[in-house]
Amino acid sequence: MTMLAHADPHGDSRRPEEPRFERKLRDEMERRWPAGADELSALGRYALLPPGKLLRPLLTLACAEAVGGAPDDVVPAALALEYLHVATLVHDDIIDADDVRRSRPALHVAHGVPDAIVTGDHLIFAAFAAIGECRPAGVTAEAGTAAVMALATAGSDLCRGQVLEARLVGDPAAGVEAYLTVATLKTGALFRAACRIGALLGGADAEQAERLGEYGELLGIAFQIRDDVLACTLGPEATGKPSTSDLANGRPTLPVLLAYEAGDRATRRRLAAALARRSAGPGELAEFRAMLVATGGLDLARARATGYGEQALARLSTLEASASRDLLASAATWAAGVGQ
Repeated sequence: MTMLAHADPHGDSRRPEEPRFERKLRDEMERRWPAGADELSALGRYALLPPGKLLRPLLTLACAEAVGGAPDDVVPAALALEYLHVATLVHDDIIDADDVRRSRPALHVAHGVPDAIVTGDHLIFAAFAAIGECRPAGVTAEAGTAAVMALATAGSDLCRGQVLEARLVGDPAAGVEAYLTVATLKTGALFRAACRIGALLGGADAEQAERLGEYGELLGIAFQIRDDVLACTLGPEATGKPSTSDLANGRPTLPVLLAYEAGDRATRRRLAAALARRSAGPGELAEFRAMLVATGGLDLARARATGYGEQALARLSTLEASASRDLLASAATWAAGVGQ
């Protein structure tokens, strides 16, 4: 039994709470994106509020505090991570033709594709402006520049991941390594940036910032695997987005790739045919999920998430004991649980 084996026993979409940080972030988001502002800001508000899990900004504040910094000083930078994350969701929903986001019409459905594209772009620029606001006492100009570079690098990695993911569509034989590369670029990169930026602006030395960046990347991969598993086991009422999206878009997630590797020739043909159809009716979805269970694809994916969560947890070993360190540890445990 691994140390994370019984994390998140319900396998639902809950996540670690941090009341101090979460209230601060929500209040500041409301202040910065008020109702009744200009039209572009109103579109940004629709995309951002009510907020989702706020995982990335929570990690930024926790990392800043864990290295001895003041979380209040880096709130704008924490929000920058949410802005970039939401911008990618806005653009992804257009690419994937997903109509629902956070249990309501996606931005492009509610306000049209052109305005949605512009809003996503606006949020990207808002992210860099927010990073530029942060000048915590005692933090060097070099650290501030490194924080901006961390955000820019994550943004470029997200784009690379999107391009690579498109090349894998419809191919259950693409292989686990290709999937992990996409997960590292599309999800791990922004988690890495969230933690690295928090550490840098919190006054961390180079080694601390590097280790927390590694923690974030590993956590992000575990989180992506978790998300893929939950999409196969929970309905949209729990996840806030269509559970049919991956199948309807022919996207081979980790449970699918592992099921393909473990399945016999007939199962492989059925999995390939299911992805090729680009259809996800109730009967098709049920049959698809049954194959993932029968081959052990879901269980194998859960085990991978646990492994990445444990690696993330190990990166925290040099931090001094604190409430923020505990929050970071609980995030790794939560991401790795996936219904064990």
